[in-house]
Amino acid sequence: MEYRRLGRTDLKVSVICLGTMTWGQQNTEAEGHEQMDYALDQGVNFFDTAEMYAIPPKPETQGATERIIGTWFKARGNRDKIILASKVVGRGTFDWVRDDKGPTRVTRKQIVEAVDKSLKRLQTDYIDLYQIHFPERPMPWGSNPTRFSKAAFERPDDETPIAEQLDAFAEIVKQGKIRHLGLSNESAWGTMSFVQDAAARGTPRVQSIQNAYSLLNRTFETALAEIAIREDVGLLAYSPLAQGFLTGKYLDGARPAGARTTLFDRGQRYQGAGTEEAIKQYIAVAREAGLDPAQMALAFVNSRAFVTANIIGATKMEQLKTDIASIGVTLSPEIEAKIDAIHQLVGNPCP
Repeated sequence: MEYRRLGRTDLKVSVICLGTMTWGQQNTEAEGHEQMDYALDQGVNFFDTAEMYAIPPKPETQGATERIIGTWFKARGNRDKIILASKVVGRGTFDWVRDDKGPTRVTRKQIVEAVDKSLKRLQTDYIDLYQIHFPERPMPWGSNPTRFSKAAFERPDDETPIAEQLDAFAEIVKQGKIRHLGLSNESAWGTMSFVQDAAARGTPRVQSIQNAYSLLNRTFETALAEIAIREDVGLLAYSPLAQGFLTGKYLDGARPAGARTTLFDRGQRYQGAGTEEAIKQYIAVAREAGLDPAQMALAFVNSRAFVTANIIGATKMEQLKTDIASIGVTLSPEIEAKIDAIHQLVGNPCP
């Protein structure tokens, strides 16, 4: 396993990060425990979760994933071996997350409630990296837009200023409940606003940004990559396999039994015009090189200089083993050139 520094902290996290959002819905508690056991044995020391999980979000399963991680910590007694990341829900209409049944916002009151509930479910007294799942302000789908959307950048009257958000997190860091702060689904403007405000006012600086990044969406490279490198706010890449579409399992309308898109029909993000043809071209490159398509896609993400960690997720152990093993795959300059040539033609078809 390879390890990289998390932002400007003293933490070294595994390049492969274990994503957990299927536990408590697609995966049982026992299966979640099995995945964590295997990942830790392979050198993975970085787990990512959220108060919203399991996914798809619904009242019946909200918090289930954190509870599964918590029972694993209790059973194994190994909390000190894991760098744990979780998230507070951003702006939304999820009226079943908070005690007051109101819409979710990144306010001091809601941050405090969210942290305390997560700590209880996780059966720990601290979270290493606490992330804002998506911004307090309205944002485009996934915050990785492939085109401008004016409606997505409206400024609501009840928007919580970034300074107020940072003040709330500063209190919780001082209390020892969280160690470091991160962003998720954030833009270049938002990231720099957090960085600059923290520097000016002495509040905790953000150490990472978790955004979608894969062969089907490389928009992070156009603005955020420079921020990640110069400001040490590295990317925690989610959906590196585009919810499984880059494995080829959904090609030509296939819907394998038990697969996420088969079960929940939530793959529209990766079903837009031109996407399937792009996937076929990337898979052809992998096959020609004798590589597993999933491992090629993951190895590409692993190799980026602005990436701190690559968040994988699996529902089956064979998938998990394949994904973790991508750390041993190195792409030749010839393969990277072929990938770039495809990207030049197909661009970023998925938000």
